[in-house]
Amino acid sequence: MSLEQKLNQVLTHFEDLREKLSSSIGEPAEFARLSKEYSDLTPIAEKIIERQQLLRETVGLQEFLADPLLDKELQDMGQEDLQRIYDRLPHLSREIQLLLLPKDVDDDRNAILEVRAGTGGEEAALFGADLLRMYQRYAELQGWRFELMHESDTGLGGIKEASASISGKGVFAKLKFESGVHRVQRVPETETSGRIHTSAATVAVLPEAEEVDIQIEEKDLRIDVFRSSGPGGQSVNTTDSAVRITHIPSGVVVQQQDEKSQHKNKAKALKILRARLYEHQRAEKAAVRAASRKSQIGSGDRSERIRTYNFPQGRVTDHRINLTLYKLDRILDGSALNEMIQALISEDEVSRLADLGEME
Repeated sequence: MSLEQKLNQVLTHFEDLREKLSSSIGEPAEFARLSKEYSDLTPIAEKIIERQQLLRETVGLQEFLADPLLDKELQDMGQEDLQRIYDRLPHLSREIQLLLLPKDVDDDRNAILEVRAGTGGEEAALFGADLLRMYQRYAELQGWRFELMHESDTGLGGIKEASASISGKGVFAKLKFESGVHRVQRVPETETSGRIHTSAATVAVLPEAEEVDIQIEEKDLRIDVFRSSGPGGQSVNTTDSAVRITHIPSGVVVQQQDEKSQHKNKAKALKILRARLYEHQRAEKAAVRAASRKSQIGSGDRSERIRTYNFPQGRVTDHRINLTLYKLDRILDGSALNEMIQALISEDEVSRLADLGEME
């Protein structure tokens, strides 16, 4: 299908929706469905209409300028208008391209963030805590709500693992490329010889799933309750409020003990379990798509080393897009992280546009 055929098809569907909307006012459910589809299609329809208008203006101006009797002043005005259209059309085509891209249905979802210390002992745990703070500060700058759900600390300022719920506009769309292994190169405070150590932490960003997305049967769960404990086994709760849920078919295990209420811990554990199972389904679909994709930026493979934070050089390098920013402090405080994230989003769009085919 040619570009013009595709755009005409979109406009025809847009007009059909407008007609159906006017005839479905007495059917609330159908009217709501059509309204959403119409609203979703409006931005690209408006761009297509603008493009068609500019193309018509181009033809008219070219005919106007071809008149040999045209005086210089009118000719200059016509050339100026024509140049304005030539300048606008490439940008408009790019906007239409992006709107034509299939949307990730999970982009508008909230997310569950999981951070785990990897290789490197206490230094890895300290780096994990740095990453958790980075995402918390970034969430605050974005106007999102950041709720710490679980944290297992080392007692020395580091974390073994932590999970948080992040909610707001476009959370998963911006954070989904953060999944993977984050590596740090720095001199630990305990290192007397000044040697640079390399440690790692793993980040997982999971789209938050609703009950309607993932049906969990009670018979598929093994729920154990036990007494919460703090670092070093110190008791922090005298009741059996901690909850461990095992999803028997998949073997996924989730543990929650941060709340004093067993009911609240169970609810949080189920929320994380649902997100992990939903992400597993996403990963399976992504693996199929990636087989025919040139880029796998959004694969979310947690075993893939995606980024290095080099403290001696003050730089952060994302290995997937070969981008290095000498803004380590500002990235870790969340203020420059968006620059890295936007670069990843742009690269993913370029890759998907290449798969879609260049517009004529």
